[in-house]
Amino acid sequence: MSVDVRTPTARVCERCERAEHWDTSLEAWQLVHEDGEKQVGNPHCLHEWDINGTFNPVSGPE
Repeated sequence: MSVDVRTPTARVCERCERAEHWDTSLEAWQLVHEDGEKQVGNPHCLHEWDINGTFNPVSGPE
């Protein structure tokens, strides 16, 4: 019995709604573009990512 550990591919700040996605080629978080605009949120925000939300890092047999 084995499980796989996944990493998130997208995140949104709960305070300012900055949106980022994981770019596998750059191996870094990048800003999301929506309707041609970067979803930067507040540049002075100490971002609070939704790390306790619905994302489950463990997948595989239970």
